[in-house]
Amino acid sequence: MRAWPAPAKINLFLHVTGRRPDGYHELSTAFQFLDFGDELRFAPRADGLIRLATELPGVDPEANLVVRAARLLAAETGTTTGADIHLAKRTPMGGGLGGGSSDAATTLAALEQLWGTGLGTAALAELGLRLGADVPVFIRGRAAFAQGVGEKLTPHDFEEFWYVVIDPGVMVSTAEVFSAPELTRDGSQATIPCFAMGDEHNDCEPVVRARYPEVARALDWLALRGPARLTGTGGCLFGWYADRARAQAVAAEVPPPWQAILARGRNRSPLLDALQAGGAASV
Repeated sequence: MRAWPAPAKINLFLHVTGRRPDGYHELSTAFQFLDFGDELRFAPRADGLIRLATELPGVDPEANLVVRAARLLAAETGTTTGADIHLAKRTPMGGGLGGGSSDAATTLAALEQLWGTGLGTAALAELGLRLGADVPVFIRGRAAFAQGVGEKLTPHDFEEFWYVVIDPGVMVSTAEVFSAPELTRDGSQATIPCFAMGDEHNDCEPVVRARYPEVARALDWLALRGPARLTGTGGCLFGWYADRARAQAVAAEVPPPWQAILARGRNRSPLLDALQAGGAASV
């Protein structure tokens, strides 16, 4: 079975600009991929069954985004082919790195190719939005500014820094963060001409700091060694460096039990390379 990458992402910044009547929040953010993430393999089945062969602890397989994505694609296209899906999970769960959304996007894109459904990228992105606001950016595979709930994308090439991502081992509830009364909901709309990495911020960071002390400690530790920022709603955080050697040195200093991930930013998703190669690429 061929390997299909599901790269992690970071939010270079995150502004919460409003709240819609349906309860969803309006955002202004930017996504960039990492050369690190999960990996999936798919074995087609003639009987039409869709089965996750590798279960995740504490996650109902029937509720897993990978299974939901595969079944959604099958229902929309009427295919009678199924799949056994093998997931190698490396992206921390609840870390703000988009692991579940990326897994869903890779599932849609890979099975669209393997099943020969012929939907195309735009239709897959529409399907992906039904699974989660972050899924379309993974399907389109380009780093981008994003607005709306994260689905209005403007592709952009950011500097591809070396990142040290720290996982403090804390699963942060996105719902809890976005429902927090103290969350800023009138943040500014970031514009492409005015974007400067060092001048931006994450509106969710004060909420996460107050409610998850271990994340706050990790942010403070990393800030002593350079810039530090929360990604998404956390609980992972990252620092960025132009020099690989400096990033490696910081990663080597990260104290246990925190986990350090050394990764390079990517403006083009490894998934696009895998699709062109028929799934052969991996992160």
